[in-house]
Amino acid sequence: PFLMKDMQKAVDRIITAIQEDEKILIYGDYDVDGTTSVAIVYDFLCSIYEKEKLDYYIPNRYKEGYGLSQMGIDYAVNNQFNLLITLDCGIKSVDLIQVANEKNIDTIVCDHHLPGSQLPPALAILNAKQSDCPYPYKDLCACGVGFKLIQALSSELSVEEKYFLPYLELTATAIAADIVPITGENRLMAYL
Repeated sequence: PFLMKDMQKAVDRIITAIQEDEKILIYGDYDVDGTTSVAIVYDFLCSIYEKEKLDYYIPNRYKEGYGLSQMGIDYAVNNQFNLLITLDCGIKSVDLIQVANEKNIDTIVCDHHLPGSQLPPALAILNAKQSDCPYPYKDLCACGVGFKLIQALSSELSVEEKYFLPYLELTATAIAADIVPITGENRLMAYL
């Protein structure tokens, strides 16, 4: 997982949040890829951190639309979150992530959509489709990116594989539902 650009930054920031007793908000899109991403990252973090310091946010499809929303940023601000982790969205949310920065909320973007001409001012961006990302497999779904994040956290915190490998079931669900190519690493994760 550490071949992905910014993975070490993301892992270090999450560990710092845990060490400093900060509040973390997991934000995901409302489709299968987004909700499974939120489920695996939230559940994993609950296993290594205080549940009271964690929350998740799924935007209302009809009121907020796709991706990171102003209502989501307001929720993070009003509930005093220090770290925002976006899953299946955020790669094109330049203005909203700037608003989060101004409110002293660091953002880690975990996305698999093609970046626009301008990247958001996030603390870390996990997306293999960035032009300068050396990660060898470019077709992960967002849940696959989330899985790589918890795999990297597990490595850094010496968490045994048996505690993160069960999340492959939801990752395989997202691979199928988001219709990403079942080749390479996606094929391996789906098989496992």
